[in-house]
Amino acid sequence: MVSLDAAAVLSEYDAQVRRGLHSDGSGALGERAGPVVRWSMVGGEGWSGVTWSDLDAGTADAAIAEQVAYFAGRGEQFEWKSYGYDQPPDLGERLLAAGFVAEDAEALMVAETGQITAHDGADGVLPDGVRMVPVTDEAGIELMIEVSDRVFGPDPQLRHSLLGHLRQSPEFMVLVLAMAGDTPVCSARVSFDSTDFAGLWGGGTLPEWRGRGIYRAMVGYRARLAAARGYRYLQVDASPMSRPILERLGFTCLAMTTPYVWSPS
Repeated sequence: MVSLDAAAVLSEYDAQVRRGLHSDGSGALGERAGPVVRWSMVGGEGWSGVTWSDLDAGTADAAIAEQVAYFAGRGEQFEWKSYGYDQPPDLGERLLAAGFVAEDAEALMVAETGQITAHDGADGVLPDGVRMVPVTDEAGIELMIEVSDRVFGPDPQLRHSLLGHLRQSPEFMVLVLAMAGDTPVCSARVSFDSTDFAGLWGGGTLPEWRGRGIYRAMVGYRARLAAARGYRYLQVDASPMSRPILERLGFTCLAMTTPYVWSPS
């Protein structure tokens, strides 16, 4: 297996994903606001947050305060998605001091799409009686929410977000379930935009179904969808549970990322 040029790929990820202002189908508006790239919901659709910043010790606090004031004026919660290499080195501490709450850190994992589709461990083999089912209606989304709530805990925004993609921009995202009979046992999605990176999101398997290859098969399934659309890379924000599986499949950790969330008081 050819190793990934981590530095070069991270540079492309920064340029295309973090700094890019391409539409992701969510309805959010991206803009360069001084030293940051931020996204804002439009008409209640999309995600609000900061994806990239160019700061130092002398500019960070003012930039943080400016974004807090902007989103406070909108009465809107937002996320500052910080990466381990962002500057200044104490950016996370400054965000906490400004009233943000840190969520669990995740590993930014990236792989060449072709390497994953060729990997024997992601060949789509499922346990007997389990099948992949594309989600194309609201009933399927309710089954996805059922799995997500059990695996990750309730997310009040998830249903609204998935329904929005399904109704308004289905070309940007594919939703999929692993079903054992009539029971959903794993749910996941893959996002497509105008970058070289297809995003793998929300892959979660019910505890009683883990260790049977379903998550690996779900990665392979989505990798083949990405390959069919010509995407060079796959990107995952991986939890400690999924990271070892992804590493065995050939993904490389490029950085750690931590979401810091600010909410109106």
